[in-house]
Amino acid sequence: MQTIIRTIAIALLASPIALVAQSGNVNLPQDKGPKQIDVSSYPAPMQKAYKTFETKCSKCHTIARPINTTMTKDEWERYVKRMMHKPNSGISNSQGKEIFDFLAYDQATRKDKNPSKFYKSLSDEEIEKLRAQQQ
Repeated sequence: MQTIIRTIAIALLASPIALVAQSGNVNLPQDKGPKQIDVSSYPAPMQKAYKTFETKCSKCHTIARPINTTMTKDEWERYVKRMMHKPNSGISNSQGKEIFDFLAYDQATRKDKNPSKFYKSLSDEEIEKLRAQQQ
């Protein structure tokens, strides 16, 4: 019973951040934005984390997608955990923490200062509409 409740809770918490999970075969507005970040002014650990982020996250979707999406810290945490559990993600627990730390730092450092330049994550319904339009 606890497993069922936990599974339902995870699904409900993750639904607003279905940015990638249901969108692997659809082009999102985020995909058209910049494909890299100049992290030269970021602390050395964040520069290292950016490399891990680029390597791991680009396996399943464009790197532009998370670069151009804004989320809360809690949403980024759930998002990274969800991606870690995707088949063949190859993201270890330590890499997942490193990626989350980078995304949270980047959110606070770059995105929160000018949120109108970035896209909010899309709902499942919004992604389905885009998918239907692109078929």
